[in-house]
Amino acid sequence: MSPTLSHKDSSRQRRLGPMNHCLDMKSGSLPPGTWEAEQPVDSIGGEGDSEALLLATGTRSPRGPRGYRAELSNILLLLFLYVLQGIPLGLAGSIPLILQSKNVSYTDQAFFSLVFWPFSLKLLWAPLVDAVYFKSFGRRKSWLVPTQYILGLFMIYLSTQVDHMLGTADGGSPDVMALTLTFFLFEFLAATQDIAVDGWALTMLSRENVGYASTCNSVGQTAGYFLGNVLFLALESADFCNKYLRFQPQPRGIVTLSDFLFFWGTIFFITTTLIALLKKENKEVTPSKEETKGITDTYKLLFTIIKMPAVMTFCFMILTAKVGFSAADAVTGLKLVEEGVPKEHLALLAVPMVPLQIILPLIISKYTAGPQPLNVFYKAMPYRLLLGLEYALMVWWTPKVAYQGGFPLYYYIIVLLSYALHQITLYSMYVSIMAFNAKVSDPLIGGTYMTLLNTVSNLGGNWPSTVALWLVDPLTVKECVGASNQNCWTPEAIELCKKLGGSCVTALDGYYVESIVCVIIGFGWWFFLGPKFKKLQDEGASSWKCRRDN
Repeated sequence: MSPTLSHKDSSRQRRLGPMNHCLDMKSGSLPPGTWEAEQPVDSIGGEGDSEALLLATGTRSPRGPRGYRAELSNILLLLFLYVLQGIPLGLAGSIPLILQSKNVSYTDQAFFSLVFWPFSLKLLWAPLVDAVYFKSFGRRKSWLVPTQYILGLFMIYLSTQVDHMLGTADGGSPDVMALTLTFFLFEFLAATQDIAVDGWALTMLSRENVGYASTCNSVGQTAGYFLGNVLFLALESADFCNKYLRFQPQPRGIVTLSDFLFFWGTIFFITTTLIALLKKENKEVTPSKEETKGITDTYKLLFTIIKMPAVMTFCFMILTAKVGFSAADAVTGLKLVEEGVPKEHLALLAVPMVPLQIILPLIISKYTAGPQPLNVFYKAMPYRLLLGLEYALMVWWTPKVAYQGGFPLYYYIIVLLSYALHQITLYSMYVSIMAFNAKVSDPLIGGTYMTLLNTVSNLGGNWPSTVALWLVDPLTVKECVGASNQNCWTPEAIELCKKLGGSCVTALDGYYVESIVCVIIGFGWWFFLGPKFKKLQDEGASSWKCRRDN
């Protein structure tokens, strides 16, 4: 349950509305005292990525200490680039809610959920972005400029096709296959832009001000996601606009998805042109010794890290730890839309949660800054599992409090309180993993090491969510009422039932089955594997230190 305020989990992962928050292990503030507290944690390393942070021994910044005011233009540019990055994330997060309002199957929702994977898999092509560039044009601009041009043109073209894909233009069913392929490419481009911006952030700002990069990241992406998801869903809703923004009711919202795509595609195109012509990359910094020697060495290094016994154990544990939350996180929001809760109302629940999401990491980090950060993860897990059952109860209760005009105020208050409790447990686990990853990462290859651990953490949330969505329909039992000797096991059987004057009624909703099974699996993991997971923090530093051939 979450507003998908993009933290690259995501920071930037799937966000299906207020009931789904998979934080991506990147953005947000790191726990105090960690070695990477001053930089975005997912830089791959390599020549230049740490230029502004690790100046060669004996060298000094040519201009001496600089206040943030001296680099305000660079900070604002970074902030704007991260806002642009949040737009595709927010738009992709709004599509599942739109599809749900069009009654697509959960199997289709599971297929579309693959759209959110590129941000968790970008480690696979990040070394290429880091190493291949045109020196005369600029290391980061070589990827940023063409990627943003393609994004802008892609959005403009998509604005002419998206109504047909959603079935809005002809009143047909959404083309989920086309939507998935299109938005997967959309998110792939956004992830590539993210790699370039993260790398540029480290050299665009001086050593004294590079800490502002993570602030620009979290604030910019949150703002961009808000624009592309919450604001868009509100302005796209005819009911919301007629109730709050108009004097005369209209049959559609103030904006459509095609209008929104065209506008932001134009913004992408114009701003990218200005960056290409007017912004030069910083060449004043002295490059430090490279973490890696090139693409091949980077991939070899990743393989070396993942073969380490401690890392392999961590990967197995974190890839299975989030199975217990998958039904609650991935399906609950869609179920509420199915039960009649307006999607724009769910999206707007994100707004009052923003202060809580800012404060929580600061408070929790006080308890994860010590030698055993995973203790917080272990203690928060059973509460988050129990909230999964509370979500299922809330979905069951939803149609019972609905009335012709919508839902009473007290219903939304209860949803908001449930969401707030969920955020406390979610952030406790999120900050705990972030602290542990920073604690064990080998500082000599910290960017690559920590990115690998965070990538595995993100995948640990992605695959269970996709599977959870896919299993809802097979686990749902429907009966044909009004026609004898008929069933509703297949689409053909459903049509036959209707032709014979019957109707298919849900006898057992697969969501409730899934919710109970997931919680049982989650408590099983917590009881049997949780103690072993905590023991990882007792491993000596040598267990995590990567041995490299120089």
